[in-house]
Amino acid sequence: MERVYLDNNATTIVDPAVKDAMDPFFTRMYGNPNSLHSFGTELHPYMKIALDRLYSGINAGDEDDIIINSCASEGNNTVIKSVYFDSVLKSGKTQMITSSIEHPAVSKTYRFLEELGVEVLWLPVNKDGIIHPDTLRSAIDPDKTALVSIIWANNETGLINPVQEYGEICRENGVPLHLDGVQAIGKIPVDMKKVYADFMTFSAHKFHGPKGAGGLYVREGNHITPLLHGGEQMAGLRAGTVNTAFMVGMGYALELAVQNLEFEAVEVRRLRDKLEDAILEIEDVEIIGRRDIRTPNTILASFRGIEGEAFLWDLNQRGVAASTGSACASESLESNPTFVAMDIAAELAHTGMRFSLSRYTTEDEIDYAIDAVKKSVTRLRGISSTSNNEYI
Repeated sequence: MERVYLDNNATTIVDPAVKDAMDPFFTRMYGNPNSLHSFGTELHPYMKIALDRLYSGINAGDEDDIIINSCASEGNNTVIKSVYFDSVLKSGKTQMITSSIEHPAVSKTYRFLEELGVEVLWLPVNKDGIIHPDTLRSAIDPDKTALVSIIWANNETGLINPVQEYGEICRENGVPLHLDGVQAIGKIPVDMKKVYADFMTFSAHKFHGPKGAGGLYVREGNHITPLLHGGEQMAGLRAGTVNTAFMVGMGYALELAVQNLEFEAVEVRRLRDKLEDAILEIEDVEIIGRRDIRTPNTILASFRGIEGEAFLWDLNQRGVAASTGSACASESLESNPTFVAMDIAAELAHTGMRFSLSRYTTEDEIDYAIDAVKKSVTRLRGISSTSNNEYI
């Protein structure tokens, strides 16, 4: 049976060239980069190349910081809890702002802070599924707001928020802006000289790098209290021995991702649209979010009258890997946060199925997936119809 992987918003294959670049640092150049002997110091040039690639990949300024960590979840926790320690507890600013469509790494961190007494404002989305800048403008209070955290591109829908406008609003009010950039990097241009955010997080495994490597961008002039204490790595901002192999892999993966942005915008989008058009031929299906404001690889399709776990299982039996939403929340099998935010779940008995492509997705795979999705829907709706008749 053929297998087709359409869950690239959860994780991506490591680019073979990235794997090759990482290999020497497991068995040949394996020293601790903080050691003073040659086994450690010989790693420094490769780490500098990796950092240069990261800075270039997001167009960070020379005076900005990029902290190497384990993933964006760590980065998000670092930013939000740092602002809590430094601003909420010390300066008396009691309010923090986020949105109703955040990844669990952000939303659950804010739920934790609510338990500690922080006032968290949860911004709603508009009819297009994004947070309108005026919604942020009316919510922000320079005397109360300590931080604004908003996702750049939504992990479920691929919808791209107008982050450049958010940056302007936050800068006007003197409030730091934190962006979750996980689903933006490698799919659309990310330029931190054009987008005025104070913090931005990313994970290597979303753009064909290794799992377990991530980055936290910190704009010049911003302070971070470390989430992890213990060593002087990353200028004392993140303790722990640097995973040199993964740092090298992440830097190279980002360089390759940027080189492939035009391919994402044209070829990946074409295959995405082909799959989307075929899905829309099925009765009682809706696609969430306009194509022109989504990342080029993502579809969140709403299927009426199909139970999500059964649909996911049936597709898996046919060799197609998809998702009902965020992989970090999949074990709970809760409604898609985006559906809840847009009142879709309350409106109809719908299942949201996310299909996310990568630059490794082929035309043959899309053709196979189209056939599998249509057969699965026909089968599951047939079962549902039979079950209803028997019940009546």
